[in-house]
Amino acid sequence: MPHDHSDHPHALLPPDPALRVKALETILTRKGLIDPATLDEIIDIYQNKIGPQNGARVVAKAWSDPAFKARLLADATAVVADLGYFGRQGEHMVVVENTPEQHNMVVCTLCSCYPWPLLGIPPGWYKSDAYRARAVREPRKVLADFGVTLSDESSVRVWDSTAEVRYLILPMRPAGTEGLSEEELAELVTRDSMIGTGLPKVPS
Repeated sequence: MPHDHSDHPHALLPPDPALRVKALETILTRKGLIDPATLDEIIDIYQNKIGPQNGARVVAKAWSDPAFKARLLADATAVVADLGYFGRQGEHMVVVENTPEQHNMVVCTLCSCYPWPLLGIPPGWYKSDAYRARAVREPRKVLADFGVTLSDESSVRVWDSTAEVRYLILPMRPAGTEGLSEEELAELVTRDSMIGTGLPKVPS
């Protein structure tokens, strides 16, 4: 008997990821399996209450407190949990530090594993096939696309997040920030700098 691929549910979904999500949401809503209002509330929480500001506070504290930084690099899961940043998508955290000799960046080559309690919901580009493939093959070109140019002396290491471990980048502290408070330092930390596709802001 001939096999008709159109019988598969995936064949009925549009190719664009955003449209696929909308189509799946519509199907699940009609079946009574999800409540759109609840979904909107969850998204609002992760975007506006649990977003990258949590990770920025962790980075600022690490910049300000060498003892905290040492504990964070040794056992990030326990340290961020002590600060109240834990839960779904936040298990098994590892923090890796950028240095003048090595720049780190994070990708999830299989899907979009991401530290939600520290960074909120992953951006669309992080989940894209192009980023997931190119970040491993040509990380310097990907960084250049994000406006990050590294010196030839700096190597690039790509960390692959999985369901077992999620990574957060500890970016280098910008020069000229010696007198800033943790709150002021946190304002300089960008989401992309904690993924490795960006750098912290420079104080004006």
